[in-house]
Amino acid sequence: MLDSQLLQKAVDSSNDGIVIAEQEGSDNILIYANAAFEHLTGYTSDEILYQDCRFLQGDDRDQVALAEIKAAIREGRPTRVTVRNYRKDGSLFWNELSITPIYNEADQLTYFIGVQHDVSDLVRLKEENQQLKARLAAFEGQAAASIMTQATQNTVAPSKV
Repeated sequence: MLDSQLLQKAVDSSNDGIVIAEQEGSDNILIYANAAFEHLTGYTSDEILYQDCRFLQGDDRDQVALAEIKAAIREGRPTRVTVRNYRKDGSLFWNELSITPIYNEADQLTYFIGVQHDVSDLVRLKEENQQLKARLAAFEGQAAASIMTQATQNTVAPSKV
C-alpha cells in the first residue's frame, strides 16, 4: 500500500489539474483542488471549494460534452470528454476532462475524481489543419478547372489531308 504522504505529493505535483468532488444530491461539491488546477483556472482553492465545478463553463452551457458528463455522473461511470471552460479572467481553454467515480465499501457512490488537461493548443492545431485542408481542396479544384480550361483552349483541330 502506498504511503498517504507519497500519494499526496504525487497529486500535488501533477501537471494536470486534479479535483475531488463529493456527491451531494444533484451537485458534486469540490472538496479538493491541486495547485495545477489553480494554475490552469486562475482560481484559488479558497474561491472554489464547496462549489459545483459547473462554474468553469460560465454561460457556455450548449455543449455536447456536457450531456455526456451529466449521463456519466448520473450512471456512476467514468468518462473522458473535451469541454470548453473559462478561467477566472474569462479566457477560454479547452479542457480534456476525465471523471472517475469512487465508491465506498458499501458500493455507494461518494466521490468523483476529475483530472483536467489543457488541450487548447491541440484543438487550435486541429482547427488550423481543417482550414488548411479546406483551402487546399479549393485550390486543387481551381487548379483542375484551370487545367481543363487551358486544355480545351489549346485543343488543335484535326488536320485535313
